[in-house]
Parts: sequence; structure tokens; C-alpha cells
Amino acid sequence: QVQLVESGGGQVQPGGSLRLSCAASGSIFSINAVGWYRQAPGKQRELVAGISSGGTINYGDFVKGRFTISRENAKNMMYLQMNNMEPEDTAVYYCNAREDYATYQQDYWGQGTQVTVSS
Repeated sequence: QVQLVESGGGQVQPGGSLRLSCAASGSIFSINAVGWYRQAPGKQRELVAGISSGGTINYGDFVKGRFTISRENAKNMMYLQMNNMEPEDTAVYYCNAREDYATYQQDYWGQGTQVTVSS
């Protein structure tokens, strides 16, 4: 089992910045990939940024160079730096960790943190 706890959400004005953090605990040695997802009201959950087991980083198309994902393995932490934020970035942001097995994947999720971009 892996436990994930997000922090750092809040309200920011358009053009502003926020840094989200995700603290992992439990059986973290089994984690293969990590990422950030978000879900806006009435919309499906979508990938914001992810780091694969091999270290490959990918971002959602909407990021357009504004966000940076990083991880600090020694502290079991993951971060999402968000700059030049837009009202469309308003959503609940979730931390994700994935375990890969031969026939299935096990996903773990944090409780989510609200991000609101508004003037």
C-alpha cells in the first residue's frame, strides 16, 4: 500500500504561480511511475504531468511549458511547479503513483487539492 498526501493548493490570480507537493509513504519501493492529474467540474480527470519508471517526463498538451514536474526520491516527495496560470487551470489536482505488474497496474491517489485561478 502507498499513501499520498497533496499540499500547496489555493487561489491565485491569472498569471500567478503555485507549487504543489505530494508526500508518499508506505511501500514506496514498489512505485514505478508517478504523476499529477486534475479534474475540473463536469470534466474527466486528465493527466497534467508524469514521470515514467525510466525517468521520461511527459506533460498534457495544455501545459505549453508552463508547468514543471519533479521528484525528490530521498524525501519521497513529488512536486508540480505551475507558472503563468490561467483560469482554465482551475481544478482539483491529484497526486498519482502506479505499480506495474505483469497483468495489471495498481494506481494510488491522494485526496486532491483545490487550485483556483481567478481575479
